[in-house]
Amino acid sequence: MNTISISYTVLYEIDFATHYKFTKHKECFNAKTGRKIKQVYKNGSIGYNINSKFYSLTRLKKHLAKPKKEILPF
Repeated sequence: MNTISISYTVLYEIDFATHYKFTKHKECFNAKTGRKIKQVYKNGSIGYNINSKFYSLTRLKKHLAKPKKEILPF
């Protein structure tokens, strides 16, 4: 069996759902499940389904924050 692993650089996370991360290539990932979140077109707006609720890109832009540095004990 062959394995391929890909690493992404996280630039932003959503402040009310910190497990949703945005990369520098404008892709959204769920860090809990490791899945890429699809962009959705709904009622004339483009956005993402975050926690089973639709958020347009203009609404999400207000909630983007830089991820905090995690200090590991080892």
